[in-house]
Parts: sequence; structure tokens; C-alpha cells
Amino acid sequence: MPKRSSEPNMVWSSSDGDLRKARDPKTVKRATSGPVKVRREIAGRKGKGVTTVFNLPLNDNEIRDLAAKLKKRCGVGGSAKDGVIELQGDHRDTVIAALQADGYDVVRAGG
Repeated sequence: MPKRSSEPNMVWSSSDGDLRKARDPKTVKRATSGPVKVRREIAGRKGKGVTTVFNLPLNDNEIRDLAAKLKKRCGVGGSAKDGVIELQGDHRDTVIAALQADGYDVVRAGG
């Protein structure tokens, strides 16, 4: 059986699909309409609440930077992936105030 070599010019990946059409995530802005939404979620987290921020008109690097700023402001952990910022705990009021101070149009989503 012949050996497979890892090709530096790979054009297709089973996890990412066609790499020729892939764009650099640093340059791709998300197409969003409407205000930034802040919501508290507990579903799928064993009853632990998290604050989610979504509908951000930023690219992935800018979202990570904003997530770091919000985590530091709230003093909690969290993550930023797929255009959504998750902060541990209920920090909706603090997040809304911080985003409005930065000039974002923010609304409280959900109940």
C-alpha cells in the first residue's frame, strides 16, 4: 500500500470542504442586519447561565478582541466562536452598557 504524503497544495479537506474557495477569516465581515443582541441562555449548559452577544458586524479577530474586553470588564471567563461571544454568568446589564459606550446599537433579546 503506498504511503500518503501531506500535500502543501491541498485543495479539499473533509472538515473544511473546498479550500480554494475559503477566505481569510480576518478579512470577512459578517453580514448582519439590525442591532447587536444580548441574551441570557441556560439551554444545554446543565442549568448554568451564560450571557451571549450575537449579530455583531465584526470579523473573527475583532470579535475575539471585543470578547477579551468584555470578559475583563465583567471579571468572568468565556469564549468567542462562530460570531457569538459567550460570557459565564448573567452580565446583560454590564455588557449592554459597555457596548453602548462603544457606539453599538444594542437590544436585550429573549425574555
